[in-house]
Amino acid sequence: MKVIIFAGGLGTRLSEETSIMPKPMVEIGGKPILWHIMKIYSHYGFNDFVILTGYKQEIIKNYFINYQMMNSDITINLSTSDIQIHHNRSEPWNVTLCYTGAETMTGGRLKQAQRYINSEPFLLTYGDGVANINLSDLIAFHQKSGKLCTLTTVQPEGRFGVLQVEPDSTVTNFREKPKNDETWINIGFFVCEPQVLDFIPDNEDTMWEQGPLQAIAAAGQLNAYKHYGFWRPMDMLKDKVDLNKIWASGKAQWKLWE
Repeated sequence: MKVIIFAGGLGTRLSEETSIMPKPMVEIGGKPILWHIMKIYSHYGFNDFVILTGYKQEIIKNYFINYQMMNSDITINLSTSDIQIHHNRSEPWNVTLCYTGAETMTGGRLKQAQRYINSEPFLLTYGDGVANINLSDLIAFHQKSGKLCTLTTVQPEGRFGVLQVEPDSTVTNFREKPKNDETWINIGFFVCEPQVLDFIPDNEDTMWEQGPLQAIAAAGQLNAYKHYGFWRPMDMLKDKVDLNKIWASGKAQWKLWE
């Protein structure tokens, strides 16, 4: 299966970083979060990627064009311009960079990937979140369902601590940022049959998460895989700081590879 990754948004909530680079290129431990996401998929044997670029797409393109050079030892003969590569540390990845427009919405971006997807099932995710998701279990769950699309869900942490306060103002119970047992949110990590593309109109203003997914759900063809493990998006500067702290601790739960 090909892995399709949304990597073209403006990332306005992380403007401290995204004023100079696209959000998928913001680094965790010296590597773009996009690299971390691709390593998760590669761990499960998925090495054929289609990256849907937009905003500052040239930075993503240059990163992959120069990937081998930047991750290997090289000898350069300055008189002949010959380059010899030693100890190649490249990944076994086939990467297609599909420019989908600077302001195109996610549905419009995915529709443009149709020419690379052809008529095969595919994996789809966002270029700004990491998880210790078991992709083999996710795919098996999707295949067993017989539905056109499976998305991965988690229960989000609450934003505020919850207090139980007695009439005399005594606090008898305190829970720090409890999860809402009734709420599940979409975190991406989709498994899709090619027919889902028929639900997307030829419109750059179409949001994948709105019209198309709503229509797929209305047709009874949307499935939810519940993930109870680690997941963290990189939405704001605090998320970047937290993810880098986790990585530096040596306990990054999404690091499934050796």
